[in-house]
Amino acid sequence: MPTLGNAPDPQPVTGELTVTTAALDDWHQVAQWAADEEWNPGRGDTACFHPTDPAGFFVGRRDGRTVSAVSVVNYSDTYAFLGYYLVHPDHRRQGLGLATWRAALPHAGARTVGLDAVPAQQHTYERAGFTPAYETIRYGGRPAGPGTPPPEVVPVTGAHLDAVAGYDRRCFPADRRAFVTRWLTAPGHTARVFLRDGAVAGYGVIRPARTGHRIGPLFADTTEAAAALFDALAATAGPAAEVFLDIPGPRHAARTLATTRGLTPQSHTVRMYTGPVPPADQERTFAVTSLELG
Repeated sequence: MPTLGNAPDPQPVTGELTVTTAALDDWHQVAQWAADEEWNPGRGDTACFHPTDPAGFFVGRRDGRTVSAVSVVNYSDTYAFLGYYLVHPDHRRQGLGLATWRAALPHAGARTVGLDAVPAQQHTYERAGFTPAYETIRYGGRPAGPGTPPPEVVPVTGAHLDAVAGYDRRCFPADRRAFVTRWLTAPGHTARVFLRDGAVAGYGVIRPARTGHRIGPLFADTTEAAAALFDALAATAGPAAEVFLDIPGPRHAARTLATTRGLTPQSHTVRMYTGPVPPADQERTFAVTSLELG
């Protein structure tokens, strides 16, 4: 289990820090911190994320104020994902983040833990036992020249939910059926599915963010299906809207698709893991769901 035991702790914690699980209302404040850090979270993400593992969201409080946070979401008996590792700017360099991390990480048990690290923190995570796997690149911009989606692309309805969740499991390291259902049907989210001979051959979701819209996930059997889904989703945001998506660096076809639609690289993170990654079909991944929950 990662501990960050060898990570630098510039100063000892001053004042008593209490780390507890966070209620849904607590996490709205953390989401605002993420927005302040220009992570550009989706509007309404908290309502979808928190029920995935309510015991996996942690905040640190000192003198009655929330000062730190981290999420450690258990997806299965073998896989967890870490995100939202944040300390309020007024309380940094006091050891509060590290103390919060140490209190929260036992929640993952012996599971492999994944995360998306900002480059400045990569070496800190390496000292904690995380190994870099690849870069995740955020592309963004105003899509240029999306075509008319083919008839195979249709809105997701209740009749598609089970099949889409099953398809998602092929592309993600754990079964997250309940999360997928929330993600597909959340207010403000628009979901499209690509059907080939009545079977799911891809799906995608677009949602409003603090800036523009974010597409994720975008999973598809082929580049052509992914392009059709992208065009259908981007069209719902309007012709002047900025669109962002996070693409695994090794997925050259996905990066090419983003480029052909007029998007450009904006930033990157480093996907890291603590152990063996449960299998998932990355060849179908044209954009991840989020950097916060994987």
